[in-house]
Amino acid sequence: MSTSTSRRSFLALSGVVVAGVASTTFLAACGPSTQTTSSGPSGSGPTSSFGDSGTMRVGMEVAYPPFNWQTSTAAESTIPVQGQEGAYADGYDVFFAKRIGAALGLEPVAVKMEFSGLVEGLARGSIDIICGGMTATDERRQSIDFSDAYWTGHYGLLVKRGSRLEGATSLDAFSGTAVLGQRDTLLDTVIDEIPNVNHMTPVDSVPAQLSSLNQGTCDAITYDVENEKGLIAANPDLVAVEVGGSKVLFKEDAPINAGIAKGHDETLAKINEVIRSVTQEQRQAEWDAVQGRLPE
Repeated sequence: MSTSTSRRSFLALSGVVVAGVASTTFLAACGPSTQTTSSGPSGSGPTSSFGDSGTMRVGMEVAYPPFNWQTSTAAESTIPVQGQEGAYADGYDVFFAKRIGAALGLEPVAVKMEFSGLVEGLARGSIDIICGGMTATDERRQSIDFSDAYWTGHYGLLVKRGSRLEGATSLDAFSGTAVLGQRDTLLDTVIDEIPNVNHMTPVDSVPAQLSSLNQGTCDAITYDVENEKGLIAANPDLVAVEVGGSKVLFKEDAPINAGIAKGHDETLAKINEVIRSVTQEQRQAEWDAVQGRLPE
């Protein structure tokens, strides 16, 4: 999911119920904070502690269902939003953030940030970890370290219902059309897989993509196929293009990874242990549960 500036006004676009969460094996807690060995050029000694006074500050938009969104109801599936009384974060990212926090002996709290500021937030120390629908890319790896993927998404195209493009049989049908993506994400870069496409200047959010398509200022937008249910429910005049029986139209997929600042190798290893402990069946079960809790 890759990966994007603010998706804040997304609340009107998707809809995720409180359902059972698949059980999983957790690592033993390791105290209120951890010191880890630097992975920098010198590779010498521990860096600053991961976690602030027993709190793990989790960077996310808190506005990108099904990965993360804001709710006013505390539940087993939620964590509090920092600085906002009565506000909580829920979603698939939160599912893993809670498990990572438990393994590290830290209480997770969501820090609401624009997507484009998450990597910088790690660099300046305002957050400890990113669990925010972010995909590890070569460019981002230059600045921060990433965990193994805890979900893999895929990309397709949405068009207006009744458009000639609704019946497209290949990406070639979109040659010469105006296709819009989201800035700083794979939702934008995959557009170049379309031959002779009019690759529009990307917008800052998925809601802005949807608004442009609904208003007819573009012919199609890219979207996360796994988010189709909520997107179409909130935008019934749109339809997902299907080619050869599949709505996955682009070669590049979207692994979703946790990100932490460089220099915390031991912590990263523990995070990966948590992620690997959750089976694919458990991940799918939680994804399905999250779909039932989507905000309306």
